[in-house]
Amino acid sequence: MSKNKGFSLTSAERYSLALYELANESNLLKQIESQSLSILDLIDSSEDFSNLIKDPTNSQEDLIKIINNISNNNKFENLLKNFLSFLIIKRRFFYVDQILKSFIETCSKKRGELKAELKSAKELSNDEISKITDELTQNFSSKIKLNYKYDKSLIGGLVVQVGSTMVDTSIKNKLQQIENRMIGA
Repeated sequence: MSKNKGFSLTSAERYSLALYELANESNLLKQIESQSLSILDLIDSSEDFSNLIKDPTNSQEDLIKIINNISNNNKFENLLKNFLSFLIIKRRFFYVDQILKSFIETCSKKRGELKAELKSAKELSNDEISKITDELTQNFSSKIKLNYKYDKSLIGGLVVQVGSTMVDTSIKNKLQQIENRMIGA
């Protein structure tokens, strides 16, 4: 048994599942998911907000005031505002990023979506990404939630991973295979 008393992935999943169940019971799932994505965007885009979350010297009262202001300005549902306040009171606000990402993933899984990663050597248009998503949806007979990244280190080609299935048509991979054969010869 692990002696690690830190906040684990399992703990994040428990909090996110609790938020999912509350949102689902209140018929607010779409709104809470959308608002959670907004908070995650805020964490990613605002260094001040990200630092605020990580700073242990902030008082609970100050954090709650800030969350109330953000919630009121963005017309967040009371359920989400109360959940964030609960995290502050329970001293778990430091992990809000991890918890909300887990919540978004839970929503996706409950809708039956498969998570897929796509990396390409050239910038793809939204139309190209949409076509690839449609093709994957047909091939895997499941709705695909595609995470796209442009990766110039690939030189050329694509890398697609859906679950444990990976298709690597990148030139980088082909060169690596040739190098491995030359070393092995």
